[in-house]
Amino acid sequence: MLLTDYAWPDDNVEREVIERAGFTLVSGPAKPSSAAEIDALAVQHLPDAILTCWAQVSETAIAASPNLKIVARLGVGLDNIAVDAASERGVWVTNVPDYCVAEVSDHAVGFAIAWARGLIHFDREVRSGHWDPASANLRRLSELTCGIVGFGRIGRATAAKMQALGCKVLAHDPFASNLPENIELVDFEALLGNSDIVVVHAPLSPSTHHLIDRDAVSKMRRGSLLINVSRGGVVDTAAVIHGLESGILSGVGLDVLEDEPRVPQELINHPGAMITPHVAFSSDASLIELRRRAAEEVVRVLSGEMPAQPRNTPRR
Repeated sequence: MLLTDYAWPDDNVEREVIERAGFTLVSGPAKPSSAAEIDALAVQHLPDAILTCWAQVSETAIAASPNLKIVARLGVGLDNIAVDAASERGVWVTNVPDYCVAEVSDHAVGFAIAWARGLIHFDREVRSGHWDPASANLRRLSELTCGIVGFGRIGRATAAKMQALGCKVLAHDPFASNLPENIELVDFEALLGNSDIVVVHAPLSPSTHHLIDRDAVSKMRRGSLLINVSRGGVVDTAAVIHGLESGILSGVGLDVLEDEPRVPQELINHPGAMITPHVAFSSDASLIELRRRAAEEVVRVLSGEMPAQPRNTPRR
């Protein structure tokens, strides 16, 4: 088994699960290598399984591994895996879709509270020597409307937490079903125009790339907050910067960026920008669960069983 990369200090959890089952784990560098370097690792090791965190697993890497049976994502999104190529070659693609529901929804709500109460802004002000409570222009969350784009597991968890704080919640998701009675499902433009806080929980796909673009930002309420805890590519960074500079957005909470780890200077300089380094998924509990379950999925498939979380249908 090839572990392409990992966003934690070591590979001990993955190694323990895999070696206990009688298999061998080969680990690449902790930080994700380029697609070409992952291709080369696949050619070198000819793995029966690939575990990947952030690194790109390309069609070339999949084709280079004649005995490959599974590509398992250490995470939720599949945008770094050539899923169609895997399906064509009879290779399972799996993920761990529900390991960080609590953490990501907490992160989104944390951004909302920090914005409404000025926590980041005033912390920066006090640290720079300013003590000016008269400048406060804060918000009561229970009088605000929160619009959630993408209403899967995490979106629903965020909705419940925002409702517990008194917010009205709108949702947009063309695939949503079985909605709670107290959630209003609306079209995308209606959500943008009627929300004080817009939270993005949508996966990255060709149809959602730059879903939040300059046109979408222009339809948002003036002075609103945009939160993205999904994938960087869903939100056009240039559009966000324009929204902040024009005053359409009074704040943004970004855990992901489309060109991370590069952070544009305009975001760094803007007082309304709250930025965290793609850690919304992370907690001691969630990381252990993620790593164990992804490794167990690999063992399951290599032992001749069906995967617990298949994300494709292999064609042979």
